[in-house]
Amino acid sequence: MRVLTVNAGSSSLKLAVLAGDEALAAEELEVSGDGLDEDRLAEALRGMDGIDAVGHRVVHGGHHLTGPVRVDARVREELGALVDLAPLHQPKSLRALDAVGRALPGAPAVACFDTAFFAGLPAGAATYALPREWRERYGLRRFGFHGLSHAWASSRAAQLAGGRAGLRVVVAHLGSGCSLSAVVDGRAVDTTMGFTPLEGLVMGTRSGTVDPGLLLWLEEHEGIPPQEVADALEHRSGLLGLCGTADMREVLRRAAERDADAALALDTWVHRVVTGVGAMAGAAGGLDVLVFTGGVGERAAPVRRLVAARLGFLGVRVDDDANDIADGGTDADIGAGDARVLVVRAREDVEIARQVRQVLGG
Repeated sequence: MRVLTVNAGSSSLKLAVLAGDEALAAEELEVSGDGLDEDRLAEALRGMDGIDAVGHRVVHGGHHLTGPVRVDARVREELGALVDLAPLHQPKSLRALDAVGRALPGAPAVACFDTAFFAGLPAGAATYALPREWRERYGLRRFGFHGLSHAWASSRAAQLAGGRAGLRVVVAHLGSGCSLSAVVDGRAVDTTMGFTPLEGLVMGTRSGTVDPGLLLWLEEHEGIPPQEVADALEHRSGLLGLCGTADMREVLRRAAERDADAALALDTWVHRVVTGVGAMAGAAGGLDVLVFTGGVGERAAPVRRLVAARLGFLGVRVDDDANDIADGGTDADIGAGDARVLVVRAREDVEIARQVRQVLGG
């Protein structure tokens, strides 16, 4: 079965055709703020022959869509109802789903969810300590995100580690969006993102975890409207808010030149990753493998070195030569301590294609 995978991001649409785990064709289309150029999409798809089925990355599956599902009218309606839970991400996924459906009306479509990998989190990890009536009425829980990436990276880590039973893996998905997961024997037991993709680590433009009392203070005492607070947390915080750029390459360059704001941004970002890895290792009951993936995790050797240098208490140490040449082009083992340290290329496309075959057979 040849599967077209569709990964809608904030500024691009990634398309790939896979037979098994092998990519036969791939293309990345730019996406403007106004949406997809459907003529350009149709042109790209005409160059991709023999598509049997389509798999879409969808950020949010809510409470009910906890595994890959074939898209029909009912599922499409349910996905639309979840836009409020992920207003920045869900609409892009749905625009891509609709546009590809119009271009390939005969190909069955399967939705694959970033939240699904974390649907089975232990109750203690999934629950917010909020009033019962709120939790039950509004469905408040920690959903977790980046699940397709975490699922692939953790399964690939287990493969590289020889498939050992009970393997304790912490995956660091580090890019413009950042999250960690704790995975034991292939099952997610904790993660850093929560009800929304705002919780957790410092990101490119997102704040990560902030004291909710601070936000209440801004709204109540300074009169800042909730929408302005939301916009600042999503678009004007993180690395951008700390030093004026969301690009980690620029942060590293400026920090090396002793720019104080960039140095603070880098130290804050690394601090959150390090303390987060420690928390994930605690949730997993220890650490056998640390995985770096995502754009920054795969390509920024200085970042991996800084993070690993503070995790020696968990047996993490990197081989400097191996770390310096690992660039995400291929998976690499860069560890030199008791814990394995891997750089794993992000392959959400492979995970999506596998889930499509799971649903449709073949």
